[in-house]
Amino acid sequence: MTAAAAKTPTLAGRLAREVQVGVADCDQCGKCSAGCPVASEMDSTPSRLLHMLQLELPQHEEQVLRSRTLWLCVGCETCVTRCPKEVDLPRAMDFLRREALARGIAHRDGRDVIAFHRAFLHSVEWVGRLFELGMIGEYKLRSGHLFQDMTAAPAMFLRGKVGLLPHGRAKVARLFERVRAAEKEEEAKRTASGADR
Repeated sequence: MTAAAAKTPTLAGRLAREVQVGVADCDQCGKCSAGCPVASEMDSTPSRLLHMLQLELPQHEEQVLRSRTLWLCVGCETCVTRCPKEVDLPRAMDFLRREALARGIAHRDGRDVIAFHRAFLHSVEWVGRLFELGMIGEYKLRSGHLFQDMTAAPAMFLRGKVGLLPHGRAKVARLFERVRAAEKEEEAKRTASGADR
């Protein structure tokens, strides 16, 4: 092993240091995977991802970061509730998603999830609350799924599930300013910690 490889922190080490999630605490009981409502759709169960991180091998870390599982986690925290060691998997998943994006190796399904999140947040920022039609339109443009679910639209309009106009603008600009400031601060910390490596 080279000196540079020895100095490179593992994802498990960074999880412990940067977001206080100790993957070594996991004893592989499998309760997180058994309780996960979307585990059947995942390419690797949450407990398997933790096991790969525990091994601290670069090929396993890359497999974790390329995993579809990261993008399917809905953050419901069922896993944390069931975990006898209280390993905070949703927090770990957030960190791993950011890392996958930073390295440019995120699963292709991640693009749709990010498109949805950005469309949702933009709708709330713009209108002050969720404007369904605007969010759907922006999501379709961002994701490229322009005609997906088009046959459902007429029934949704007729049942009043999707309105044609927003319901009014609330004052949420300060909230989004604080979020952007926190994101910039976090990015500066990441950049500083990257320079320390």
